[in-house]
Parts: sequence; C-alpha cells; structure tokens
Amino acid sequence: MNQLDFGIVIERWDELLHGVALTLALSTAGIVCSLIIGVIGVAMHRTKNPLLQAPVIAFVELIRNTPFLIQLFFLFFALPLLGVRLNPTITAIIALAINGGAYSIEIIRGGVESIPRGQIEAGAALGLSSTQIFRDIVLIPALRAIYPALSSQFILLTLTSSVCSSISASELTHFAQRIESETFRSFEVYFTITGLYLLISWLIMTALSSIGRRHFSYPN
Repeated sequence: MNQLDFGIVIERWDELLHGVALTLALSTAGIVCSLIIGVIGVAMHRTKNPLLQAPVIAFVELIRNTPFLIQLFFLFFALPLLGVRLNPTITAIIALAINGGAYSIEIIRGGVESIPRGQIEAGAALGLSSTQIFRDIVLIPALRAIYPALSSQFILLTLTSSVCSSISASELTHFAQRIESETFRSFEVYFTITGLYLLISWLIMTALSSIGRRHFSYPN
C-alpha cells in the first residue's frame, strides 16, 4: 500500500494557487456575462414581439436541454470548421456565459412575472418611461426576490468551470491534472483541489452575500 505524500502538493502549491486565481477570474467573467445575457433575454421576452421572443425561447430550450460539455466542444472544435477559432480561455468564458445566461433568463423571468401588474400600471400612470418601469419597478424588485436562487446558480456555474479543463483552459482542474499526470499522486492532488473548490465556493458565496445585503436587501 502506497503511503500518502502531500509533499508533492506543497512543492507545487504555487501552481495550484495560480489555478485558483484563474478559476476565480474565469468564473467572474462568466457570471457577469451570464447576468447580462439574462437581463437582455428577459427584456426581449417581455416585448411580446414574436421576432424577439422566439429566439429567446429557442436559446433557453437549446442550452438547458443539452450538456455543457457538448456546448463547450461545439464552440472549441466545431466552430473552427466555419472559420471561427478561439483560444481555450475565451471559449470557456463564452461557454459559461451562454450556459449560465440561459438559466439566468428563466430565474429572472420568474422574478419579473411575480411583480404585481398594478405596480407596473401605477408606474405608467406616473408618466414613467417603459425603460424606467422595467428597471425601477420590475427588474430591481425582481432581483431582490430571486437573488438567493441567482446566487446559487452563479456558484454552480463556478464549479462547472472545472469542465473547461477538457479543452485545456487554464484553471484549477487543468493544473491539478497536469500535476497528477507528472507525479501520479491522484489522491493527494484531488483531495487538495476538493478543499480548494470548497474555498472558492465560500469566497463566491461570501462576495454575493455582501453584494446582496448592500444592493438587494429591502430598506428597514
């Protein structure tokens, strides 16, 4: 029976920390872009214009009913056949944004539809523009209602970023796989990155909770 040797992990600790930083950067970019896609998608869906609604509905159904790995492979391996070549990191950010965006659309839409129609009519009666009504009366209160669900989705998206190692995107799992292939210390390496992913999730959750208390909590 082989003895455990975490000295290997300690020797390559700088690489793992670099992987943590890259994972946080990759996830943050994906989260921000997915939120933008979610807001734009909901705004398009609420126009009641079939030409704007149909693409949003098709996008959500396509992304939510296909595996993230297939979406990632399509962007990285299939698009070059059409002349579109992206580096692994950019591909990973786009894939995370698209995948997270589809789920964000549905989460935000649920929150928006929970806003009483009377509030929207009151905003119109006060002379507010459609943009002001959507932003101040619909979107902000909706975000308050769905913020916990949206936060959970963002943490899930962060953990999903580990799949991006399959296209050699630079993030924590990619570095861990490289260290494991060179040292053959599978238990030590993957035990360590399990703890690091727990740390990443805690950091994201703490940051989102702080943002939520500051911007999306109801005033006393």
